[in-house]
Amino acid sequence: MASTNGFLVRSARADERAEILRLSEICFGIRVNPADTEFGTQVFPTERALVAVDGDQIVGHANDRVMTVTVPGERTVQASGVTSVVVAPTHRRRGILRALYTRLHERSESEKLPLTIFTASEGTIYGRFGYGPTVVANEISIRGRTAEFRSTTPDPGGVRMATLEQAKTVLPEIYDRWRRLVPGAQIRPEARWQQRVFADAVQNEGGSPPFFLVHPDGYAIFRRAWNDAGKNVATVQELRPITPEAHIALWRVLLSLDLVSTIEAELTDHDPLPYLVTDPRLVKVTGRHDALWARVMDVPAALSARTYRRDLDIVLSVQDPFRAAGGSFALRVRDGIAECEPTDRAPDLELGIDVLGSLYFGAYRARAFAAANRIQAKDPGTLRAFDEAFTSERDAELGWFF
Repeated sequence: MASTNGFLVRSARADERAEILRLSEICFGIRVNPADTEFGTQVFPTERALVAVDGDQIVGHANDRVMTVTVPGERTVQASGVTSVVVAPTHRRRGILRALYTRLHERSESEKLPLTIFTASEGTIYGRFGYGPTVVANEISIRGRTAEFRSTTPDPGGVRMATLEQAKTVLPEIYDRWRRLVPGAQIRPEARWQQRVFADAVQNEGGSPPFFLVHPDGYAIFRRAWNDAGKNVATVQELRPITPEAHIALWRVLLSLDLVSTIEAELTDHDPLPYLVTDPRLVKVTGRHDALWARVMDVPAALSARTYRRDLDIVLSVQDPFRAAGGSFALRVRDGIAECEPTDRAPDLELGIDVLGSLYFGAYRARAFAAANRIQAKDPGTLRAFDEAFTSERDAELGWFF
């Protein structure tokens, strides 16, 4: 146990689940379906939850689970996946959030986890704890039945409609093949499939149940709903193509749906969809948001875990404002494989540990951070090599939301 400013931070108890749920509903402004909670506690067991207590009242909460996450080079690392971080509105600015994150990070360090990741509800809070946004999602909208594919775009076929029972059989296997290739994607536990995909096959806020399209190398999950203007909107909840052929085949079906006025989805920065159709303007970006944040807990372990796209021999000076993970590190890369260790050599490049987290999965570019004066390199050649090395062959994506 640890106390701060008169508050106690301790492990949660199973009999406190209802109170924790009420606090989360108040802080996130949502009503949790009671049927959801059983699966939710399987995904994030109460045994790992932390609470901040003021007398007999829970005024803060955080939880995590150890996740297996893919990194560039089709490798994986173990990470602490943090969720449901809340502080009661009656207890703001009293050090509760800092105390919760201190305990979470102490546990990650004791478990020797090189990364901590989470999905953030706000973008101004977590930089001071060493986190940076690390995966990007672009929200797009396409008018239904208006997009025409270019004559050079193949028609691979192979897509079939699947029932819920069929989806239960084939989707987890396809997803597992997909996540092994995609930086940022995690192993999805069975309880999460039941909680967010298969147990949700009912009317959703006036919309349809989920529909499933399956290709041998990919799948799509979408819903349809009528809006106030009497227009039908198809929302793609998941698109998981393993191959370019599966990507094209699934989009050919989605863009041919009858009675659909608008199709909404999320794409990565380099998704080929706009280049498959004759009018790329039809693929309109309506929003852009960070889908995942990351903090490097152990610089040598994290940097040695992924691969790189060019050779490097560089000394990094990493500043850590919250824990003791910073310092100077020699990073040597040959044929994509890295060695990293502490060093006393003078640095070639300086950056914050939050910036290192942003660069880690390859979605953000070092040159942009340098232009913002958040990376300082000794010369342009050093920056260019560092920037190129950290890019990824495949765009980073979040596997499942937590």
